[in-house]
Amino acid sequence: MNQSDGAIRDARKLGVPRMLILGIQHMFAMFGATILVPILVNSYFQDATGEHVSRGLTVAVTLFCAGIGTLLFHVCTKMKVPAFLGSSFAFLGGFSTVANLSSGKFADMGANEKAAYACGGIVVAGLLYLVLAAIIKAIGVKRVMRYLPPVVTGPVIICIGLGLSGSAISNASTNWILALIALAVIIYFNIWGKGMLRIIPILLGVLVSYGVALIMNACGITNPDGSAILQFGAVAEAGWAGLPPFQICKFDVTAILVMAPIAIATMMEHVGDISAISATVGENLIEDPGLHRTLVGDGLATAVAGFLGGPANTTYGENTGVLELSKVYDPAVIRIAAVFALIVSFIPKVSAIISTMPASIIGGVSFMLYGMISAIGVRNVVENKVDLTNSRNLIIMGVIFVCGLGFSDGITFTIGGTSITLTALAIAALAGILLNIILPGKDYEFGVNPKGDQNRGIHQ
Repeated sequence: MNQSDGAIRDARKLGVPRMLILGIQHMFAMFGATILVPILVNSYFQDATGEHVSRGLTVAVTLFCAGIGTLLFHVCTKMKVPAFLGSSFAFLGGFSTVANLSSGKFADMGANEKAAYACGGIVVAGLLYLVLAAIIKAIGVKRVMRYLPPVVTGPVIICIGLGLSGSAISNASTNWILALIALAVIIYFNIWGKGMLRIIPILLGVLVSYGVALIMNACGITNPDGSAILQFGAVAEAGWAGLPPFQICKFDVTAILVMAPIAIATMMEHVGDISAISATVGENLIEDPGLHRTLVGDGLATAVAGFLGGPANTTYGENTGVLELSKVYDPAVIRIAAVFALIVSFIPKVSAIISTMPASIIGGVSFMLYGMISAIGVRNVVENKVDLTNSRNLIIMGVIFVCGLGFSDGITFTIGGTSITLTALAIAALAGILLNIILPGKDYEFGVNPKGDQNRGIHQ
């Protein structure tokens, strides 16, 4: 142990076996949420035959991108920040929108190609991190954050969760029994779980409800529509070793404008996560190695993931919880978890088993995840003490809510013969930022309320 408070900052003192166990613990902490993202995304992308997308956004590619993205992040941050980068839920609304594009070049496009264009938008979103990093390096973090106060970011985050709520209901309705079991298990362990069990409620919810699905399937019980609860054909065909099925991204202006603006919310998530990690380990990581370096690491990890056909990455709050629980702050332990994620990505049999997850279980888990996204947006507003008696703030929030929830089909227009669609989320974010700039009077300054600044984004 390195300090009188019991914190361990050099895990080598514990020995290799314990370091490996701690690494596995971090991998399990991120596993449930990370693998759920490609499963959810693939429920959006279907070919005309009803078959789910078969390449690109797979569990194997997602785990590979999480592992390689985490290692890249650590290199960019001088190996000083104990953060794990897993799949971001903030982009789910964007994936859903791209999957439903049906005009212009997207009219007769297959599911895999649409997914590739969505990933191209993620690449651009990741590159926006580099732009913010350069600006912060040049002028300082406080001057940048003044344009993205909680009165803007909070309502945008709320809209992300509420905009996805219909998907949760649709999936859960395929088998409400399994959906409610998954939801109940997550709630129980999140509230009453002890130690490690409290850190992985999502994974436990998936495992318990999947176990029930196995029993129901073995007993011959089917979904209400008569379909089989579980199908294992793909598992039997999958091998024990193989390369993740990468799919190189493609670029289109419409898809970029769907996905890239979501980076506004995820960059705020990043600021909150790095602040939270700093508070947990007792080091000012925003100054050393610097917020600009952590943004570069997160942005490059996201861009690489999108390029290879994976979902965007983000710093994971679950792993910050593991840091708090274990008091082991050595970033090397996180890198061990990243290596484990890479190893699992090369075992197709595991990916195939995970892909048999019933839509109803996904729906039950989504009840919690999507609701929590919106709830964290509310927390963003509350903890930053946004004055809701102020007409200026009410106007900004009201316009964001109406734009984010009212423009269900977005706004489509043509420039130079190219059809471009702005999603509801993009419209809401732009409206909020512009109103915050135009309307007189401000009641927020970054850095004044550290507790509020720690919760400015979406935690999985």
